[in-house]
Amino acid sequence: MNNPPTAKRLNLDELATIREVAAAAILAASDLEDLKSVRLAHLGDKSPIALANRELGKLAAEDKAKFGAAIGEHRKFLTDLHEQKQTELQSKRDEQILTLERVDVSLAGLNLERGGIHPLTATMNRIIEIFVAMGYQVDEGPEAEAELLNFDALNIPTNHPARSMQDTFYIESPNSGIVLRTQTSPVQIRSLLKRDLPVYVISPGKVFRSDELDQTHTPVFHQVEGLVVDKGIGMAELKGTIDHFAKEMFGSNVKTRLRPSYFPFTEPSAEMDVYFQDRWVEWGGCGVVNPKVLAAVGIDPTIYSGFAFGMGIERTLMFRNGVSDMRDMVEGDVRFTKMFGAIS
Repeated sequence: MNNPPTAKRLNLDELATIREVAAAAILAASDLEDLKSVRLAHLGDKSPIALANRELGKLAAEDKAKFGAAIGEHRKFLTDLHEQKQTELQSKRDEQILTLERVDVSLAGLNLERGGIHPLTATMNRIIEIFVAMGYQVDEGPEAEAELLNFDALNIPTNHPARSMQDTFYIESPNSGIVLRTQTSPVQIRSLLKRDLPVYVISPGKVFRSDELDQTHTPVFHQVEGLVVDKGIGMAELKGTIDHFAKEMFGSNVKTRLRPSYFPFTEPSAEMDVYFQDRWVEWGGCGVVNPKVLAAVGIDPTIYSGFAFGMGIERTLMFRNGVSDMRDMVEGDVRFTKMFGAIS
């Protein structure tokens, strides 16, 4: 950048030199920052042309008009030249930005992964589809449940081990009467209290038990329970329902069996096993609804009977898909969900 001349005294030749030097500096500016410096040096408050303008007050009256017109014409010329150069440099800068930030639309796009339904949710949805197709309805209930519905209405006595704090999460204290439900069975009680007979419902949902998180246990897991109350319902109808359910979940060649067991809310009771991938696997519990349970909700057990069953969603997912560690389902590692196509 050329150094601007000083204006010690006013004469037309000096003003022409100031204009010439300023114009050369403006035209030589290589970028907007450089042009900004040029503007301050040649058009700013301390520039030679500004100093010359201040000298007008010292001139005789007859010289003020002549030099004032010359200074004004030179300032306008330099201001217009500066604006033209600024426009030119701005266009150059914009072209450079467009070049540097240009997107090649012919390049292959990024492989952005998309989320999806978690395998547990997908398994639960499949179970719901199977039973809805069979004419069942889906009922849900609160996760913080009345102890009366979670235990008493299901014929579970007050001294039963399941009601201890070692197995059950109580809200505030064991005397609060509210627990985190240990099963979705209380939803079945709610269904019997609000629905007209006959009742064909399933109750999927989250349940809580005081277990340590390890390979086969978790304090929070999912169940689906089914309930049928109608006239003439017994073990034969239960076995037929379980067989159909198993074939829909695991394939037409799967086999099931019932082993005698005990549950307070069913009588007789059984454990359900599934023969899958060349081995018998325990799937859940089931049985004919205990008459005491029906009587507790005002249903005459001499007229109506029913069956109930329940199985864990995590357990179903484990042996259906070869998952060996239940912790994989809850730790959020995308490598697990990718195995099921939940992320693509």
